[in-house]
Amino acid sequence: MLLLGILLNIFIRGVVPSLPPLPLGFVDCVEAERGCKEDTQCKELYMTLEYCASEEAVAPGEKAGIECLEALSALHYLPLLACKCQRGARREEHCLRVYWSIRILQGYDDFEESPYEESPVETSRMASLVAAASSLLLDGHNVCLKAAQDCGLYEKCGSLRSEYVLACTKRAPGLDHCNRQKCHRALRRFLERVPEEYSLGLLFCPCTDKLCGERRRKTIVPSCSYQERDMIQPNCLHLQSFCRRDELCRSRLADFQHNCQPSGHSTSVCIRESGAVCLKSYAGLIGTIMTPNYVSNSTVDVALWCNCKGSGNQWQDCLRIQHMFTNNACLENSISTMGSSPPRPVESTYPPPSRPSHLDQQNELSNNAQDKFSNNAVEQSEEEEDVEEEGGQFDVIPLYAEKATVSNLGSGGGGVSPRLSLGPPHSLLLLLLLLSASLSWGS
Repeated sequence: MLLLGILLNIFIRGVVPSLPPLPLGFVDCVEAERGCKEDTQCKELYMTLEYCASEEAVAPGEKAGIECLEALSALHYLPLLACKCQRGARREEHCLRVYWSIRILQGYDDFEESPYEESPVETSRMASLVAAASSLLLDGHNVCLKAAQDCGLYEKCGSLRSEYVLACTKRAPGLDHCNRQKCHRALRRFLERVPEEYSLGLLFCPCTDKLCGERRRKTIVPSCSYQERDMIQPNCLHLQSFCRRDELCRSRLADFQHNCQPSGHSTSVCIRESGAVCLKSYAGLIGTIMTPNYVSNSTVDVALWCNCKGSGNQWQDCLRIQHMFTNNACLENSISTMGSSPPRPVESTYPPPSRPSHLDQQNELSNNAQDKFSNNAVEQSEEEEDVEEEGGQFDVIPLYAEKATVSNLGSGGGGVSPRLSLGPPHSLLLLLLLLSASLSWGS
């Protein structure tokens, strides 16, 4: 299969050379569609399937017509049959439309395949992230607060977080509530564009008290992202029905079902052997009509905002939807593993560029001359001004990262270490000795 994917990828690149290169073994559905439309027979069959898919969207669950089945069996264009999509890509929704157009027979409860491509490198990186998080402990600290502060120190995370908070709290013109569509779009942008070191750290940070738990629960602004103003929960079957009519929501749900299947034969309690991939798929649902969240500020239990009242003879189907979140050992174990410790600290990530530590500054001061000492003092004052400006971008709170440096040199905060002011530098002492000797010789 890998060799087939590589050959298909090379073929597609030859057909559409102007597009950016794709990972080996990955065929994008948008490119596969373009290649198909260059062949007359493939184009006709694909257009028929597009029509069949639109009919399915209007009346999901209806059996495909004879014409649809014939078109599907006659379609042999391998790039279309093997194509996948990339989560958060600019053409994601278009790609997903193509993906589902040729999968009209795939049931809604078919967990064997996800519309999204997960490369081994990405899976390994996510697993490393969770492993690194599990090995770091900060006893006595509010880890959720630190996660928010780390996000504020990284410009991209801070700005996109501010963007979704504004979109989810601002009232829509002429209404007394928010614009949920804008809120969902901003939440998805944040989760898709911010590195998981920051986004998953905010979603799954561990808490030991209710104040921290409430901060974590309100991370995705539940009052706008999924709760109704009258606090009445919809039926879970209705929620799923709306989700199935939207390619993006349907794809994110299929991805979650595929990656978060529980298994009793795996150390991660997940069929996919990676709880990190399950967490990423869970986060992918946030910003859709199927947005899950913590049920309270005192546990790590999560659920959809829905119930099974009035389900009639579909009661078991409704419970199955609820249990994907409330009775899922894979998801529960994945959240507990990630939430047992804080996210990876800011210092070990690439952005933003690191500032010189206080220890480095002290060594430089003790080894340089008087003029060098003056220049360093100016640079240090400029760095303090930069910290104050960055701290005001999102949270008006003391910058935790400044307190978390290697030893802090005995400092109680983000200011200059007291050890730098215990006495004059060596160069100044030398200058005073020379001046004293000069005065003695003159007398």
